[in-house]
Amino acid sequence: MTIDTFRTHHRSGWQALWPALTGQPADMALFESVLQGYSEPHRHYHTLEHLDACLRHLAAMHSLAQRPHEVALALWFHDGIYTIGATDNEQRSADWARAALLAQGAGADVADRVHALVMVTRHDQPPRTQDEALLLDVDLAILGAPAAVFDAYERQIVQEYQAVPAAAFRSNRRRILQTFLDRPRIYHTQRFHDTREAVARANLRRSIAALQA
Repeated sequence: MTIDTFRTHHRSGWQALWPALTGQPADMALFESVLQGYSEPHRHYHTLEHLDACLRHLAAMHSLAQRPHEVALALWFHDGIYTIGATDNEQRSADWARAALLAQGAGADVADRVHALVMVTRHDQPPRTQDEALLLDVDLAILGAPAAVFDAYERQIVQEYQAVPAAAFRSNRRRILQTFLDRPRIYHTQRFHDTREAVARANLRRSIAALQA
């Protein structure tokens, strides 16, 4: 997806979020900064295409959100900063989102909830709210995609980490995928669980087997 295509499809969505959350018009310079972040050349999966998919999943599941504008803004920022191999990508992205909201006049409660939503995409803690559960499921929707789509995603992850020695990458990737497979539920919302859980488990088992081969 080109940046121009994404801009055309999602500019109005961005513009609608900010008055709802801050009472102020959207910062379009910030919009462009976010788009540039997702367009960095080292990204192969965490791109505008991934953000587009997340926003479309949220639109389809809009009724499940308690505060849909906050979930949407958290998705805009959740991979806003993505440095390969860094352990603080989510923290820096969450901090960026909170700072942007406060700068535009949002209440601290709104800024803190959006910060928490971005932080939950570390995928190391269970969700505490319905909105966190929905955001996690949207971010992990790719795991339950059809096999060909999932396999393309796995190839994109390999490309992103091409600088990592192959043996280390395979070991780490296998460990990450196994943690999802070992969970009682991959998806927290019933709708995602019913439609994607079985496919996600089949995809994960197949990918883990390939990494072990």
